[in-house]
Amino acid sequence: MAELKLAKLPDRTPVKLTISVSPDLHRALNQYAALYSEIYGQEEPIAELIPAMLGSFLESDRAFARARQKPQVG
Repeated sequence: MAELKLAKLPDRTPVKLTISVSPDLHRALNQYAALYSEIYGQEEPIAELIPAMLGSFLESDRAFARARQKPQVG
């Protein structure tokens, strides 16, 4: 079978998580969403912003990136 330049896409099935946050974090998230709306002119619910925030955080964590590149034992 021939291979395409574009590799097979990874699983993109969303996984729903339910979390509880402190009142302070909830206020901060609401403030962030308000600032996001002010800057970009588009309101986004916190539930839509959090996955992007977590992804950005993980991508910027150099120690985590190095740990992920190490071969897994077992």
